[in-house]
Amino acid sequence: MAATTKSLKGQLILDNGKLRGSFFHRAVILICQHDAEGAFGLILNRSTSNHVGDALVAKLPQAVKDETLFLGGPVQPQALSFLHNDAYLPDANVMPNLNLGHSLDNLLEIADSYSGTQRLKIFAGYAGWSPGQLDEEMKRETWMTHPASLEMIFHPEPDTLWQQILRDKGWKYKLIAEAPEDPSVN
Repeated sequence: MAATTKSLKGQLILDNGKLRGSFFHRAVILICQHDAEGAFGLILNRSTSNHVGDALVAKLPQAVKDETLFLGGPVQPQALSFLHNDAYLPDANVMPNLNLGHSLDNLLEIADSYSGTQRLKIFAGYAGWSPGQLDEEMKRETWMTHPASLEMIFHPEPDTLWQQILRDKGWKYKLIAEAPEDPSVN
């Protein structure tokens, strides 16, 4: 990543309507890492029909087993990643009070200490970019950026997140959000 390129870590990137037909069509991705080694992100609005307990054979509390499993991206769909939020996480590594983890041991530790103030979102796979690749995609306006918030990351209706963010950005983006999934229906 060039010294003049700003890191997108802790930001959202969204399909700006140009990714129809691709894996990332209408995706909202939280960028968890963006540096000289490349970029790593998780798709926030791609829930699966599975629960965490269907995918992980581990001694997890039932509340965690019942959580929806999300498809974080097309890279290594068997890889585990999770986002963990609590009222105060001094060592948060993505943004204030938001931690990214990949270890089953860490997930078990968090699950064992599960509290009412804590939120957890678990992903299979991730979105990844080689060094400079995301920067080039940003220059080509493949993505639009949007400030991330914990409310968006843990949105109660993640399947509507892309449309909601675009509608909130104004009339130009509202037109993109309102476009039919299949343009031939228009």
